[in-house]
Amino acid sequence: MALSAQSYRKFRSFSEHSLPKNYHIAPRRPSKLDKPLSSPEPCILAPTTLIDVLRCAITDRTLFPGDESQRQATLVRQAALWAHRGLDLIQLREKDLSPTELAPLASQILALIATASSPTRLLINAPSEAIVRVAAELGAPGVHLPSNAATTPDQVRQLYAQAGQPAPVITIACHSLGEVDRFSDHPVDAVLFAPVFKKVIEGKLITPGSGLRILHEACSIAAPTPVYALGGVTEENAPQCLAAGAKGIAGIRLFLG
Repeated sequence: MALSAQSYRKFRSFSEHSLPKNYHIAPRRPSKLDKPLSSPEPCILAPTTLIDVLRCAITDRTLFPGDESQRQATLVRQAALWAHRGLDLIQLREKDLSPTELAPLASQILALIATASSPTRLLINAPSEAIVRVAAELGAPGVHLPSNAATTPDQVRQLYAQAGQPAPVITIACHSLGEVDRFSDHPVDAVLFAPVFKKVIEGKLITPGSGLRILHEACSIAAPTPVYALGGVTEENAPQCLAAGAKGIAGIRLFLG
């Protein structure tokens, strides 16, 4: 289900006047990559139709079959598709990889984005200073900081400056209104607020959702910093997130394909 005309106009009005200058919504261009892949990979699904909102795809190679090398290869292929489709952000979130293991994977994705001349920016999930340093050394456009990250946004900017890199794009994870308020003193480019909706697997509640009212309050506290809604977001409920004040949608499974 695509966004309603009313939700799209509301989002577009905000994005034209209130988003930071370093955010860009690429024009949608038809591509053969928009069709389901003919690849035998069973894990790559049909792509979402959410094409007119800010989009952040979050990686998780454990969703793919095969051994480690096969999973990484499939992840790189998926990142290439996201880049061709012009997603705004890809968050490389492979938390079990060491900085040394993460670097070549990030390097491959950065090279593919550059080859595609895509506006997509790769952000590396950086819970530690060591990974921030890897991101800066590779010239990654930015990093995503978990709510318990060891480095602050200001420290990230200092590390990028020391590496001779431009100021990075920084997004941060918040899971409560208190966290949103706490990080309001540390300017970032976007907040990923989660979980908005509950997570249910095989009829069992895994994670309760904060709900749309809390999302709305989070957006109000974070303003004018844009908020991406994360956690249980689907094509069907995404317009509700936009109506609550979110300016983008983030997801792990949502953008697969």
